Amino acid sequence: MNILNVAYPLLPVGPDASGGAEQILSLIERGLLARGHRSVVIAAAGSEIAGELIESAVVRGEITEEVRQNAQQVHRECIQRALKTYSIDLIHFHGLDFYSYLPEEDVPVLATLHLPISFYPPEIFADRRVCLNCVSEMQANSVPCRNKPPVVCNGIDTERFRRVSSKKEFLLMLTRICPEKGVHIALEIAHRLDVALIIAGPVHPFKDHEIYFSEQVRPKLDERRHYVGAAGSETKTRLLAEAQCLLIPSSVEETSSLVAMEAMSSGTPVIGLRSGALPEIIDHGETGFVVDSEAEMAEAVGRISEISPAKCRRTAQRRFDARRMVDEYIGLYRSVMEKVCSSSRGSV
Repeated sequence: MNILNVAYPLLPVGPDASGGAEQILSLIERGLLARGHRSVVIAAAGSEIAGELIESAVVRGEITEEVRQNAQQVHRECIQRALKTYSIDLIHFHGLDFYSYLPEEDVPVLATLHLPISFYPPEIFADRRVCLNCVSEMQANSVPCRNKPPVVCNGIDTERFRRVSSKKEFLLMLTRICPEKGVHIALEIAHRLDVALIIAGPVHPFKDHEIYFSEQVRPKLDERRHYVGAAGSETKTRLLAEAQCLLIPSSVEETSSLVAMEAMSSGTPVIGLRSGALPEIIDHGETGFVVDSEAEMAEAVGRISEISPAKCRRTAQRRFDARRMVDEYIGLYRSVMEKVCSSSRGSV
């Protein structure tokens, strides 16, 4: 198969991308190549792609509405170029705004909904040009249409992550820095318990993200509560392995959580608010704790010694390995292509 994966226009794709959708796209396209398929990717400049990359927008500075619209236009042009250059069997969209650059050509289209359903305009759920899929059962159950979309749960490269023989005395939060991720909550818990906390992740050039960091995060940092910036691959794997536990105090309904999977693969328990799909990922009392409040999260930190690092690792290998995810997407691609072909035959 010749598969065209189309990323969100404003963020680069790669194994160490900060966005979950960009990481998943990277794993899918590498998996396609490993299985003998052709991988073509449209993504922002600076992306790291194993297959063939068509570079789209170059994004610098603050991301404004004008920047978004320009990037979408460049994406439309790149898609047209790809369809003229390659014999594309299916287009797989990953961006929140995929409906802004759908092609008019009669080619099978799949769009993975990586974000909460409420983030998407309602009309996409009635658009018969696009087959949709979700990344968790919770997300699929919230789709406003009669037929529940198929679910392909996210995966990670479990071989990138390793357990260490002894943990260090710090809690970890590994995320992009924005209001809905609740970084300020993790800081408040660390201060309340008088424990060390390391926060790692990018501050993207969105105005509200930058204001949040300056007003809600920076003032709470001190000699024991550190922000280390965006973490590269080596730093990320080390922090995940050495941390006592990973905190996920997200206020938004998480559709999945790659970092929770990565922590478990590193033998590190996860404490997360009962948000979205987190209860599907965290086995309460086995690989971490699912809690309902900041107070319960603080209490759970005192119980992390109850969690077996070895069991966390085994669970991640069994449930979250990316090879399972890639195989399921390949099966879904074939199903979508057959559906489109059957529909075309029926209209003749």
